[in-house]
Amino acid sequence: MKHVIIYTDGACSGNPGAGGYCAILSFNGVTKTISGFEKSTTNNRMELMAIIQGLKALKESCEVDIYSDSSYCVNAFNEGWLNNWKRNGWKTSDKKDVKNAELWKELIKLSEFHMVTFNKVEGHSDDELNNLCDSIAKKEIETHIKTSI
Repeated sequence: MKHVIIYTDGACSGNPGAGGYCAILSFNGVTKTISGFEKSTTNNRMELMAIIQGLKALKESCEVDIYSDSSYCVNAFNEGWLNNWKRNGWKTSDKKDVKNAELWKELIKLSEFHMVTFNKVEGHSDDELNNLCDSIAKKEIETHIKTSI
């Protein structure tokens, strides 16, 4: 099974506001960058979109290490939040609807197709690929805001 590394990040100008995301995929020394923009969104949605779009880019089932600075995304998998949400009918522990449920459901489906491990990295530190993802996600926002004026 192929082993792929995916670094991801999402950004938002205002929360909600204009948002951008980026995923950098690495396999056998080759990298591919995927990025995008949404006009009105949240930071958490962009974090999720980065991971979703990174996984969607894979053409076959792979062993995937995802690196994200989003505790929201990483902890949902690593600390069992998703299992609790599913068991509780997509309700949080205080009986509120889980935000971004449709994105979580899509991410679960993608994660079941691949063997995914989620890894937390420190945001805005010395992690080169995380910093590059952050820069590209922010550039998506800048580019689209400039072209819509």
